[in-house]
Amino acid sequence: MADDKKRDDFAIEMGDRSGDRFEAPKATYRPAPQLPMASVAHNPIVPILAYCASSILMTVLNKYVLSGGSDFNLNFFLLCVQGVVCVTAIQTLKTLGVIKYRDFNVDEARKWFPVSLLLVGMIYTGTKAIQYLSIPVYTIFKNLTIIITAYGEVLWFGGSVTRLTLFSFGLIVLSSVVAAWADIQHALQNYGNSNTEASAKISTLNAGYMWMLMNCFCTSSYVLGMRKRIKLTNFKDFDTMFYNNLLTIPILIVCSLVLENWSAENVGKNFPVETRNNIIFAMIVTGLGTIFISYASAWCVRATSAATYSMAGALNKIPIAVSGLIFFDAPVTVPSVSAIAIGSLSGIVYAIAKLKQSQQSRNVGLPTVAPLVSASSQSARDSMRS
Repeated sequence: MADDKKRDDFAIEMGDRSGDRFEAPKATYRPAPQLPMASVAHNPIVPILAYCASSILMTVLNKYVLSGGSDFNLNFFLLCVQGVVCVTAIQTLKTLGVIKYRDFNVDEARKWFPVSLLLVGMIYTGTKAIQYLSIPVYTIFKNLTIIITAYGEVLWFGGSVTRLTLFSFGLIVLSSVVAAWADIQHALQNYGNSNTEASAKISTLNAGYMWMLMNCFCTSSYVLGMRKRIKLTNFKDFDTMFYNNLLTIPILIVCSLVLENWSAENVGKNFPVETRNNIIFAMIVTGLGTIFISYASAWCVRATSAATYSMAGALNKIPIAVSGLIFFDAPVTVPSVSAIAIGSLSGIVYAIAKLKQSQQSRNVGLPTVAPLVSASSQSARDSMRS
């Protein structure tokens, strides 16, 4: 009995033996139950919606602060507050162990400082442009940055521009022309009875176009400069965010104190009593929004693909432009809607062009077929071998 018991305890099922072949028992695989949070994190729709929502939130809140009923002119101060909020938030998250990035290093800061100067130019001209232009027009004109950046990559990084990319550039220019024409037509129709008001409105639009053009060049310079400098520092996402915001804060403080009017009258004009709390709250939220949009962008790339992210960025211009029509008094006319449609189409065509270009570059490999040579060349090679 003891021997039987021992054999029972240590019995191992070896499967069935049929003839000379041994068949092992089939293992049954039961997938582990997926947690709800894990399924959400890997759902491609959620990061795309988060990326779109963060973009809309940042654009609408910045527009509200800059031209939401008050003549706001403390742009450097606004950007400084956003930088301080962002640095404080990510430093808190680092202390809690939620995120990781490098500690401050003087040598790395010195290398990255030129990029921070370009960033100041980009964000300041961006605030001035969105202050004078409507959100749809601002969004459409922002596409011009793609053209400048693409040719900058051709000059400095050996990039290339395909025919489909050139076609998208043509659509971008066309959408910008249609948007400007729609804005000017709307100003003339609404203020045609008063030459003074019409002239003032067109002057405001011209100022917005000037700031928008400067913003396109500043944005391209920042993107190209960051691409070059990031190879020297090997920064990750949160490293870039930390150094960008930290190094811009002293520049913005100096610019605000020197160039902006800090009289009691002007401060009261920028922060009216009836909307003061709302403006301060919006400034803080936009500072936190920089973290949200950076994380949403990385999440979107990680959960989907670079192609899906590019397409989401192209289609994202539609809800951003529509948000300007909903939350602000942007004119809803056939030309303005046509400009939004053409601008969105140009972004989609550009995303497709970049996707095809990246696929072609990945397919380039070692030749698998011997190249064709002329008879004279082949005879010369044979003579050299002999």
